[in-house]
Amino acid sequence: MKIAFHGAAGVVTGSCHLVTCGGRRILVDCGMFQGQRELFEENTRDFGFDPAEIDVLLLTHAHLDHCGRIPLLVKRGFRGEIVCTAATRDLSRLVLLDSAHLHEEEAKRRNRHRHNGREGEPLFDTVDALDSLDRFGREAEYGRPMVLWEGARATFHDAGHILGSASILLELEENGRSRRLLFSGDIGPENRPLLDSPAPPSNVDVVVMETTYGDRDHRPLDASVAEFHDAVRGADARGGNVIIPTFALERAQELLFFLREGMEHKQVRASTQVFLDSPMAISATQIFKRHPEAMKAEIERMIRGGKDPFRLPELHITREASDSMALNRIRAGAVIMAGSGMCTGGRVRHHLRHNLAHSDCSVIFVGYAAEGTLARIIIDGAKSVKLFGDEVRVRARIHTINGFSAHAGQSELLNWHARTGRPEMTFLVHGEEKARKAFAGHLKGRRIAMPRLHQVYEL
Repeated sequence: MKIAFHGAAGVVTGSCHLVTCGGRRILVDCGMFQGQRELFEENTRDFGFDPAEIDVLLLTHAHLDHCGRIPLLVKRGFRGEIVCTAATRDLSRLVLLDSAHLHEEEAKRRNRHRHNGREGEPLFDTVDALDSLDRFGREAEYGRPMVLWEGARATFHDAGHILGSASILLELEENGRSRRLLFSGDIGPENRPLLDSPAPPSNVDVVVMETTYGDRDHRPLDASVAEFHDAVRGADARGGNVIIPTFALERAQELLFFLREGMEHKQVRASTQVFLDSPMAISATQIFKRHPEAMKAEIERMIRGGKDPFRLPELHITREASDSMALNRIRAGAVIMAGSGMCTGGRVRHHLRHNLAHSDCSVIFVGYAAEGTLARIIIDGAKSVKLFGDEVRVRARIHTINGFSAHAGQSELLNWHARTGRPEMTFLVHGEEKARKAFAGHLKGRRIAMPRLHQVYEL
């Protein structure tokens, strides 16, 4: 029985873990590497295993850094079954098709500027993404064991991270020996407005655990919401716009929810023009409303009772690119939520180009920004940034509100780990080296490993 780490080993993206047991192979996640160019180029290399030999892929959730290389996996020979929750399946379809389109556009851009005469191909295209959707099979339900084959069961447990997200317990038998192996996926914070808190199983032998925020806690949510409302009011009073680089899954829906509450409690002007300028976030919001069973009981009751928790008095849905471009003519009073959250691409870069240089505007970052991304560069205090070939001064007020993170902070991660029992071994993944080491220091008296990329361990 072995485990190999083919992603998110020393970095925060590219989650991909391979378990070999009884001659069969289980892959947990197959995510995209994101961030610095040398890291992104890791996507084009060999997986570290033969995709054709994988029997089943268990998917924890639909974020790109956990599902984004699935079309490439299928393109290179994977013919097994993909198992995930119903909500993850719907969101993954959205994410993978959008990613394929972006890869196609990037390939076109490179080919326009090529100098060697050879055309470059996208990492995968829309046809590859559609082919990968055919591999999705059974839908998992929280807490209900699923037999993969004799000697292998998988149980999905609510991870509280995004809609449909799960921690996955594998119960494996080989040569009369059994092991309970838990993959955390991404662990959500406790007491969020839309989702239930994480609920890991106990009596686990081995834990593979994310450590994105293993070195620090977040601000309390109430304080973060108050700061968010204050930042929106401040830009409104100065006569500027608010730009919010927005992750399409979970963050966009939470922000709409908090804006609605702020308007109802007169913390935000009810006539504020809010633009959801992200086709993916628009579709994701529709998927949220299609899966009330995956949300908190009170939100489920609200949706089933006909009340939309994401509806605002002056909410404008901006699907078309022409409508998005028209937003750049607005100089005051707009809240523009656009992807991507780390500013690595998408419409938000255009909005930054038109608003960063204005001191009456605000940019509000409400999520994790990996090293090397434009979001991190701005957060770290850059005086100017390059956008579409232009050097743009950073004069807008920059707000970083980390209390909205969909990841658990250090204290919540420690609590989650404690609830798994006393595992014999804990593998720390999906975290920058500083965060992994800080978190490891709190797990005293435990066997801990911090795997490197493609490292293999006996279980």
